[in-house]
Amino acid sequence: MTEDASYRDPRLAALYDRMNPFAADTEFYLAFADEHPGSRILDIGCGTGLLTVELARRGHRMLGADPAEAMLDIARTRDGGDLVEWLRAEASELPPGDADLAIMTGHVAQVFVTDDAWTDALAAAHRALRPGGLLVFESRDPQAQAWLRWGDGREVLDTPDGRVTAWNEVTGVSGGVVGLVGHYEWENGEHVTDEGALRFRTEEELRASLVGAGFGVRAVYGDWMRGPVTDATTELIVVADARPV
Repeated sequence: MTEDASYRDPRLAALYDRMNPFAADTEFYLAFADEHPGSRILDIGCGTGLLTVELARRGHRMLGADPAEAMLDIARTRDGGDLVEWLRAEASELPPGDADLAIMTGHVAQVFVTDDAWTDALAAAHRALRPGGLLVFESRDPQAQAWLRWGDGREVLDTPDGRVTAWNEVTGVSGGVVGLVGHYEWENGEHVTDEGALRFRTEEELRASLVGAGFGVRAVYGDWMRGPVTDATTELIVVADARPV
C-alpha cells in the first residue's frame, strides 16, 4: 500500500472521516456482513475504523488492519474502538487465519498499484480466510474515467488547526495508473501535499487476478444496490470465495 502523507500526518488522518462519511457503500458492507451474523471479519486497510467499529457493534468479531499509525491512533480511541482487535500491518503482512469475511473498502484495492503488490495482497487475504470465506471489495470501473472529474472542486473544512481548503490534482494517467496529488492549504498559508497513485483494473483483470490467487468469483456488481455491470457502471463491486489450496 502507498503510505502517503494522509497516513502519516495526524491532521490529514483526522480529516478522513469528514471527507468520507457513511454513504451507499457503507450501507452495502453493513448489509452484506449482517447476512452473515456473528462473523469473524478482517477489515484490510481499515483506516480510522469508522466502519470497523460499527460492524463490531453489530456483533461481528473484528480485526482491523492498516499500515498507517496515524489512522490507527484514531481508530483505537474511537468510541467502541475497544471492541476491535487492531493490527498495524501492510496487506501482504497479514497473518494466516480463519476469517469468515475479508473486506477492502474505500477503494483500498486500488492503492496496490503494481501487479506484484496486488497479487501479494490477494494471497494474504486468501491465507487469512477459512476455506469458503468471502473477500468483498470495490474498485472504480476504468471505463467511467472518474479521474476526469477529480480536479473540479474544492472542499473547505473547519478543523482544530484552523480552516483548511482541500482539492485534488491529477498528475498523469498511464497503463491504468492515475497519479494524484492531494492539496491541503491552511489559513496561515501552510500548504501540505499528499502524493499517491491509484490503479484502475477492468472487470476482466480483476477476475483473472482473483482466480490466479485461488479465489472463485461469485459476483461482480455494477452498483451498491447489487445491480449488474452496465455501460453506465462507475464501481465494480466484487464478491469472491477462497477456494481450498
